[in-house]
Amino acid sequence: MKYLMQLLVLIVCATVIVTAGVAQNKYVGVKTCAPCHKAEKVGSQFGIWQKTAHAEAFKALTTPKAAEVAKGKGITTPASETPECLECHAIKAEAAQMDKFFDVKDGVQCETCHGPGSAYKSMAVMKDKAKSVAAGLIEYKDDAAIQKKCESCHNKKSPTYKDFKFAEFWPKIKHAVPK
Repeated sequence: MKYLMQLLVLIVCATVIVTAGVAQNKYVGVKTCAPCHKAEKVGSQFGIWQKTAHAEAFKALTTPKAAEVAKGKGITTPASETPECLECHAIKAEAAQMDKFFDVKDGVQCETCHGPGSAYKSMAVMKDKAKSVAAGLIEYKDDAAIQKKCESCHNKKSPTYKDFKFAEFWPKIKHAVPK
């Protein structure tokens, strides 16, 4: 019995440590990312994002068309408050995972693909790619990995799905840092 109790305490402690490490990074929001990602020398990523439907993804959930689609799916809550809609139209996270500057209304933003940025947002970390990745920045090794991420939302599960042509759409939102 004594060993069972010790094992239980060990499991609880390990769970707390792992959970604390995961919960460490918070979503800081596009307004935090924008100041450093506006400049041409870093690829004007913010400007590219602003011109995409991703920037308007949450707003799309507030339209009469979204209400109609939701109703057709048997959803009784507003689309902008429905978890299955928010799953692809915004970052869906618990309040404890959101920094004070994060705004769900900013839609599909930087951290949707690159992960919560509180630990890698500083200039000192972002200047060093290895440090950024170690601090939680999600990096994609190739187009196949990017396509897989895109297709986590752009798929037939969506009630408004249209054929997703990665090779056609990716160049329109690609936002690499110039060499």
